[in-house]
Amino acid sequence: MLRKQFAMIGFGAVLVAMTALAQDEDYTRFNSDASVQALGSFVKSTTQDGVRQNATDSGGILASYRYYFDRHNGVEASYAWTQNTEKYDLSGVKDNLHQMSAAYVFRMPMKRLSPFVLAGAGAMVFDPKQYVGASTQTRAAFVYGGGADVNLTEHLFVRCEYRGFVYSSPTYDIASFDRLDRVTHRAEPSIGFDWRF
Repeated sequence: MLRKQFAMIGFGAVLVAMTALAQDEDYTRFNSDASVQALGSFVKSTTQDGVRQNATDSGGILASYRYYFDRHNGVEASYAWTQNTEKYDLSGVKDNLHQMSAAYVFRMPMKRLSPFVLAGAGAMVFDPKQYVGASTQTRAAFVYGGGADVNLTEHLFVRCEYRGFVYSSPTYDIASFDRLDRVTHRAEPSIGFDWRF
């Protein structure tokens, strides 16, 4: 249910953005912004060799900084944190997940909205808690996404965003999880307040 609500919010923001009339706006003279957003985290369930792998749905926080070279092109550095349980059949490891990523951003400034898309790479650090023998593990990830910035004032805006991560699931160097890792997908819709400067 929560996943559908986040998807509807993101989809609605993109639809509204696409119907706005494009025109030059004063806010494009600001070449950077910083954001803090609440996020939902949802991992696709996969079954391979008879073993099901997934993770509990969770929430977290996303912080990012963007720098724009011109009206349309920019780069983003971001950090996100969530806490969930990675599961292999009946075994599960509770962990803190730290995500660091860098991405290219293309935006289309409009009157009140600025839709954008992004693509890049990052690292996902799985830090297990309360599981004997589990080690912290880092996985490379491809990140993609899109969304829209909704202007409230010249500096303040709301960002509605969807980010997807493609990566190899963690095994924490646990012998019973050996060779059970597989390519999976994590969906992270988010919303929050942002500031241009």
